[in-house]
Amino acid sequence: MSSDRLFEPLPLARGKPMKNRLMLAPLTNRQSHPDGTLSDAERNWLEMRAAGGFALTMTAAAHVQPVGQGFTGQLGVFADDHLEGLTALANGLRARGSLSSLQLHHAGSRAEPELIGAPVAPSEVPKRNVRALSQGEVEALRDDFVAGARRAEQAGFDGVEIHGAHGYILAEFLSAASNRRTDRYGGNLENRARIIFEIIDGIRAVTDPDFQLGLRLSPERFGLELDEIRDVAAEVLRQDKIDFLDMSLWDVRKEPEEESFKGRPLISFFTDLPRGNVRLGAAGKVMDAEDAAWVLDAGCDFAVIGRAAILRHDFPERVRRDPTYRSPALPVSVQHLRNEGLSDTFIHYMRRWPGFVDTR
Repeated sequence: MSSDRLFEPLPLARGKPMKNRLMLAPLTNRQSHPDGTLSDAERNWLEMRAAGGFALTMTAAAHVQPVGQGFTGQLGVFADDHLEGLTALANGLRARGSLSSLQLHHAGSRAEPELIGAPVAPSEVPKRNVRALSQGEVEALRDDFVAGARRAEQAGFDGVEIHGAHGYILAEFLSAASNRRTDRYGGNLENRARIIFEIIDGIRAVTDPDFQLGLRLSPERFGLELDEIRDVAAEVLRQDKIDFLDMSLWDVRKEPEEESFKGRPLISFFTDLPRGNVRLGAAGKVMDAEDAAWVLDAGCDFAVIGRAAILRHDFPERVRRDPTYRSPALPVSVQHLRNEGLSDTFIHYMRRWPGFVDTR
């Protein structure tokens, strides 16, 4: 495995190319203001990663409706009040040589009741006080994802990513276990995936031709079934309306959880799909130069970097200089994280990750 390919430019179907094959993952950091406006701490964190060499810098999940807030300090894109901070961020990322993407998100049943009251989802969950959306509310949700993309473009972002993974609302629509609707958004897989395809079409209809569009999917957990997510991915790739598909795999080298699919890497169920002009990337425990190169050798076009980017803001530049680069051993000190641009709020959140922050 060679890391040389990591630093070959990657043309995208729309807009500017990625200057290398390393994308910053959308990482929760809880640094934004209570109203969803961008804080200086969050802007600094992201601008450092752009300056550190990431070809595409992705924001944390930005909720498209107030009721979709999943955690404290979450970035918002549901109101024009967010535009000032988002514009400053888009300008800052561009000035540091990176493409910019804002991740569009709604937490669904995973929203925090203390923040938003009763969460909403495709179907009700009475024991958790989760209310089912009406069909009109589903259509409004779709339209608010589209409106979020339009705001991101207005702010100057190169593109957006639709968050369809990890048990949040779009993944809840995909799951037959959580989506028990009987209207056009429930039932068979085509209906359960309908909202995602309508969001894609809606964004394409209201944004410029060079606006870049990505989709994040996860193929396991939260009631998702690998064969169904593979079918959704195959159709997304066939339609050729997005620029990149970001597969969140938990661990890029793992086998599937479902017994009937074991015996080959989970990643291979997506790298073998015809992808046309769409670029394919994967995230999950990519911690060093060898891991990133392995993702490309496994058949992806780019690697998505999460925890390794928290540990070193300049992960891409370190890999470029040293093809044997490895992330610092865990746990790391609070001072190390401060040096890497994490605020005390972000560091407090990272303490929830076992073994990440030195508690001595």
